[in-house]
Amino acid sequence: MGLLLIGLGAGVGLAGDREQPLPHALRPSPAATEPAPDREPSASPAASPSEPPSPEPTEPEPAPEPTTAPAVAPGPVLPFDLPATEELRSSPRLVFAHYFPPYPLSLDNEPTARDYYNRNYLTAEGEKGKHTAYGGLLRDRPLPVQPGGGDWRLANLEREVRTARDAGIDGFTVDILSLTGTNRERVELLLRAAQRVDPGFRVVLMPDMASLDTDPRTLADELAALAASPSAYRLADGRLVVSPFKAEAREPAWWSQVIGRLGEHGIGTALVPVFLDFRANAERFAPISEVFSSWGNRSHTQQDGVPGDIRLAHSLGKKWMQAVSVQDARPNQGIYDEAGNTATLRSTWNHAITDGADWVQLTTWNDYSEGTQFAPSLHNGHTYLDISSYYLTRFKTGVWPRIVRDTVYVTSRVQFTSGADTATHPVRMRPRPGTAPASDQVEVFTFLTAPATLDVRVGTVPHTYGAPAGPYARGLPLSPGRTEVVARRGGATVAAVTTRYPARRAATVQDLQYYGVSSRR
Repeated sequence: MGLLLIGLGAGVGLAGDREQPLPHALRPSPAATEPAPDREPSASPAASPSEPPSPEPTEPEPAPEPTTAPAVAPGPVLPFDLPATEELRSSPRLVFAHYFPPYPLSLDNEPTARDYYNRNYLTAEGEKGKHTAYGGLLRDRPLPVQPGGGDWRLANLEREVRTARDAGIDGFTVDILSLTGTNRERVELLLRAAQRVDPGFRVVLMPDMASLDTDPRTLADELAALAASPSAYRLADGRLVVSPFKAEAREPAWWSQVIGRLGEHGIGTALVPVFLDFRANAERFAPISEVFSSWGNRSHTQQDGVPGDIRLAHSLGKKWMQAVSVQDARPNQGIYDEAGNTATLRSTWNHAITDGADWVQLTTWNDYSEGTQFAPSLHNGHTYLDISSYYLTRFKTGVWPRIVRDTVYVTSRVQFTSGADTATHPVRMRPRPGTAPASDQVEVFTFLTAPATLDVRVGTVPHTYGAPAGPYARGLPLSPGRTEVVARRGGATVAAVTTRYPARRAATVQDLQYYGVSSRR
């Protein structure tokens, strides 16, 4: 019971059923996110933007920031024992992660220090200055991989499939941004990778109607071609699952034509529309839909509409796929949501668990341009994926997993929200209207086998408190510098971790993502 209460903590104060519809989701165009064919000289690549020292005399002088992946710790890495894949897959509840093709593990198979991410996406000067106005396209990147031989693109996608499967995820919902070109090729390659790694790993075809400009016949023909892969997800009755993003961009009659054309190919269709405004479209789409979903939002104080959405879907005889998310910060769109460290992650998962969702979609696996990634990344390691697996286990098995290894996760920003005032680029992220108030906090999220004493130093500021057994999230004021955490029991250290990136009051490049670190990795 203690685990359940802690897990539900993020939902305190959420009451009511009406969810504010998410504003029009702006996706980068495929052309803008595919590497340019001409290469540019590398200009001092860095995995995180350089920042000047804080003008405050009390700020400690931090060591240089790391630009490579942390070493993988030996032994078990989760605070609990994840059930076997076979057990998790026996559950009728499914968990997918939204795969965004523009950001695979590597774009050019180059060493990290000079690869396309470092040269062109993480710096303002990249892609011939295309991203100067907002300080660079991205603030994080996939966890770096070594250049490979042979078909390295396929090998890297196979690696991503394994990572997702080993976190308990059933499959990917793959964003189909275009019907030709690099992003389409990556969809085909992902289907192939899934089949090679694990035939039980499912890939849901997700036409992106914020990006695609096509007609029903053409789309259906392209979906039929992709459906030839054994990894394209079908229900037990053989129907192909098609899950359009922003489905309401086309009328139900338009989608009926797609379904009809797929029928001419001998393919039955189970439509799983993902809406930006579910309630305005639920009844219109009910006659042609199998499962309903909403893209949701990324603020921990804006989740109160979820129970009503699920009730409405079930009242119409449909299953519900709940959006579960970490955060959202979009430099190129000048907007962010306040996630409250892991509060959004905990709240969205708990709504899926307690409100009766049938499926879950992690939004997203790897959309680094929106800062929504669950996938292992340079700045977060496996933090969010590991925490998610705890809730995933409860969602799929109905039982909270027992904590068997003391573990500490720390999340915080690397700059204060007021740091935007010192950014040198003109386009700066502002809070999305209606999101939670901006927060400058460090969160210490402990998973303990028994109560312990936590000694925490945030910059130069010490804190000591007792933490109970089980999961327990504690927020502390952010201070300049790194955060160090030591958990002790009976005089012995049972877990310890230090953040890899220091917090600073001033920054030349605005970065409002919450970084994460684990004591077990």
